[in-house]
Amino acid sequence: MSASESMIEPVTSKDQLVQYHAAGCKPRADWRIGTEHEKFAFNLEDLRPLPYQGACSIRAMLEGLTRFGWKPVLEDGLPVALTKGGASITLEPGGQFELSGEALENLHETCREVHQHLTQVKEVAAEIGAGFLGIGFDPKWRREDVPWMPKGRYGIMRAYMPTKGGHGIDMMIRTCTIQVNLDFESEADMVEKFRLGLALQPVVTAMFADSPFVEGKPSGYLSYRSFVWTDTDPDRCGILPFVFEDGFGFERYVDYMLDVPMYFVYRDGRYLDASGQSFRDFLAARLPALPGEIPTMGDWTDHLTTVFPEVRLKQFLEMRGADGGPWRRICALPAFWVGLFYDAQAQADATALVADWTARDHQGLRAQVPRQALKTEFRGRALIELAREVVAISRAGLARRARRDGGAADEAHHLDTLEEILDRGLTPAEVKLANYEGRWGGDVDPIYKEYAY
Repeated sequence: MSASESMIEPVTSKDQLVQYHAAGCKPRADWRIGTEHEKFAFNLEDLRPLPYQGACSIRAMLEGLTRFGWKPVLEDGLPVALTKGGASITLEPGGQFELSGEALENLHETCREVHQHLTQVKEVAAEIGAGFLGIGFDPKWRREDVPWMPKGRYGIMRAYMPTKGGHGIDMMIRTCTIQVNLDFESEADMVEKFRLGLALQPVVTAMFADSPFVEGKPSGYLSYRSFVWTDTDPDRCGILPFVFEDGFGFERYVDYMLDVPMYFVYRDGRYLDASGQSFRDFLAARLPALPGEIPTMGDWTDHLTTVFPEVRLKQFLEMRGADGGPWRRICALPAFWVGLFYDAQAQADATALVADWTARDHQGLRAQVPRQALKTEFRGRALIELAREVVAISRAGLARRARRDGGAADEAHHLDTLEEILDRGLTPAEVKLANYEGRWGGDVDPIYKEYAY
């Protein structure tokens, strides 16, 4: 069965959904690295977010990038994404520009992919008078200043989000992140990586903290993006305590997803509003939005994209804890997790480090890190000390992987930028706050010049 055929396969039982996730198990030799990053697009003249239409716009960016072989994806006749090979460029609701990279064998390939993408983006942006900024939260503009992109699913989410939390709209239109998608060998390996990923996600949030401003002023948080997720939607965000319970595996995750309220169903080129409805009812042909119909596997994969925990399971695991940032940190995020997950000794060492953490530890750390980042007190010491230990484990794992670039450097040098943060003892957010209080004179506008790609 081809990939496209599998997506229209009717789903008649929960076992099919469990098997979908189990099919993600791969031998170590087939493990790959998929890196994604989002960035804010702005007009160089007035720093405003780019609208969808116009001479200096998101549409102009998409159409300009087709010169590099990217193929447009249309919705209602409008380009809303681009694809090339196994990669895609997509739009977040507020026009945040996202590269979802190909599944690559090593971090050297990942960094080359990021560099090539940003070079292409800068070429087109220069022609239309746009710039791009890597940071976790829009530092200047209000919700009402951000234009919405013409994607049907976003209209449904826009109406539903405020019914569940105070910052769902902010999450949609004013945040940017970096994430990496990684493989697992077996169900047991998935479980161990899922637990380790959830435990250490706050450490990543702390090192990558780069969103201290809201509407031109310090917010009181070093990662305001991370704080936003705590008040977005309790049904589909957070630490997922059940992952640490005995018996967790593919079936338990499917049960969780069956109970997460739906957003939509995609039929005949349209998004049908199914917000708040149950995929369990869909499986039983009782979905109010499509009475009498049962879902396809494509409906399930769509539904999987509508939850936002710190780690997300598809046929791979997504690590989701980092603020957006400059290109070196785009490379550092996958380097950190590959070092821990793709070397058996590093995975064992890191797992041992978090083995006795309690549910209270996990929740407390997650709650404190957005405000205090590396200065968070955790189990009797500053979090920066734990971060140094974990980065050292990751570096050792990358060294043992010994994936060299043309016979020269291994992958470990991609961690250098994180070690610089830890040596300095200041997150990127704290550096920006010092500039704001000092040479920027209480103005965030210099960010758009000094930190643009």
